Amino acid sequence: MGFMSTSNGAAGLPTTDQVTVDQVTGALASVNDPEIHRPITELGMVKQVEVSPDGTVVVQVWLTVAGCPLKETITREVTAAVSKLPGVSGVRVELDVMSEEQRRDLQKTLRGGAPEKEIPFAKPSSLTKVYAIASGKGGVGKSSVTVNLAVAMAATGLKVGLLDADIYGHSVPRMLGVTARPTQVEQMIMPPSVHGVAAISSGMLKKGNEPLPLRGPILHRLLTQFLADVYWGDLDVLLMDLPPGTGDVAISAAHLVPSSELVVVTTPQLASSEVAERAGSLASQLHQRVAGVIENMSYLPCPHCGERVEVFGAGGGQAVADTLTRLTGAPVPVLGEVPIDTRLREAGDAGVPLVLGHPDAPAAQELRKIAENLAGRSRSLAGRQLGLSPV
Repeated sequence: MGFMSTSNGAAGLPTTDQVTVDQVTGALASVNDPEIHRPITELGMVKQVEVSPDGTVVVQVWLTVAGCPLKETITREVTAAVSKLPGVSGVRVELDVMSEEQRRDLQKTLRGGAPEKEIPFAKPSSLTKVYAIASGKGGVGKSSVTVNLAVAMAATGLKVGLLDADIYGHSVPRMLGVTARPTQVEQMIMPPSVHGVAAISSGMLKKGNEPLPLRGPILHRLLTQFLADVYWGDLDVLLMDLPPGTGDVAISAAHLVPSSELVVVTTPQLASSEVAERAGSLASQLHQRVAGVIENMSYLPCPHCGERVEVFGAGGGQAVADTLTRLTGAPVPVLGEVPIDTRLREAGDAGVPLVLGHPDAPAAQELRKIAENLAGRSRSLAGRQLGLSPV
């Protein structure tokens, strides 16, 4: 509702800076929901706007769920946006909770009318690059590499998602510094976002460090839920951190997103590279393209002379790339050689990835180079229907 006010003591003359409901609504269009990343006006979250004669503005906002973890953020950003308007003397934000019907309507809006269980990245029209980061065995730094690649891509302005598909050995939440839990709106899951990366992990869905005793079919269902029920928005790149080896999750990921490309992480050690080759060769059986190989822990820069000290041997990454080139019939490059840096591990423990905490470190520079390479690639035609018909 709008009100008239007086100016210069003359009753009945409106002041030139009297704020209107339309102006307030326009200011609210600049406030994005912190989880969905779309304007609250577009999402139907503005319940009512009232403007008093003294310039006090009351904004009533619908929260998607009771106890929304980001209600303070919404309140703060609404207050800041409205306070900038001329003629506003104060802002009060009142919160309410959407009904089930409103949440269903919101879900339809977010899905754009698509069926509930449709995986957006599997659609032929999807422009999102999807990379499945794999390794033959654990301990090669696959998750550390994945987290740093995601953050490096996001730092360039790309919209990046990170799916921690390592259900049993999830480590992405700690490495990325995620402390918030996902919010559920009806059947949709809103992933928390940190360092510009929207992330989801089974580690966010349980209490403490308890194990998740899940078998194959349930793993497939959980991965489907992460891909179809999580509201990822319009992503440029999605990274999937696969568990080590060639088990159920790796096979499910390839089937659910057939256009995804594999990135194999290994170390220079030949024994490690032989195992990594098996993980990569699965891609040829599943008709999945291999984007390349990353050799992690490639060497240790000597602190005195700067020479490369090959702690774990040499040639493992190139050996994997050569073997996969032969098996797949397509060139598989070595995307980069990431040197050993204790700060990479320390950064992961602290939740501040190396590319942010120590951007000048040689390992950070190499990871950024790999990220730029992957982000700049055109989307693969593998797994896509080309709409060709015989003449």
